[in-house]
Amino acid sequence: MIEEVKEKVDEILTRHNYEKKELINIIQEVQKEYHYLPEDVLIYTAEKLDISQSKIYGVATFYENFSLEAKGKNIIKICDGTACHVRKSVPILNAINKELGLTDKNKTTDDMLFTVETVSCLGACGLAPVITINDHVHPKMTPESAIELIRTIKKEEM
Repeated sequence: MIEEVKEKVDEILTRHNYEKKELINIIQEVQKEYHYLPEDVLIYTAEKLDISQSKIYGVATFYENFSLEAKGKNIIKICDGTACHVRKSVPILNAINKELGLTDKNKTTDDMLFTVETVSCLGACGLAPVITINDHVHPKMTPESAIELIRTIKKEEM
């Protein structure tokens, strides 16, 4: 692991006083920093907290919010709960995937700019269909408005 990564992880661990009981908060911060939980960071964290690697992996894989796979800078979540599904969330998903060149198996763009996920519910049923981009809610979406959002983000990233 490179020194810069160790320093960042040490900062996170220091904020939590190297407390084992803070494990979930620690790995939440790690994921916020890297957009996923890198294997070498989890191993280093386990060593520093003096816990087993299986314990840290058990926590990381138990909670759906944690990811062991690299994600893009912009996380797009498309709600496919009942209200959103009935109001045509699938065509929005299809349009986004087509625009970004993604498939059901490949959810992150090669440039690591976007990751697309479907979720069971975003809790905004009255605003259906809904997507979030980096946890910012976009209500009453259409395939066209979703593509427009993505193109705007791409322009901002250039």
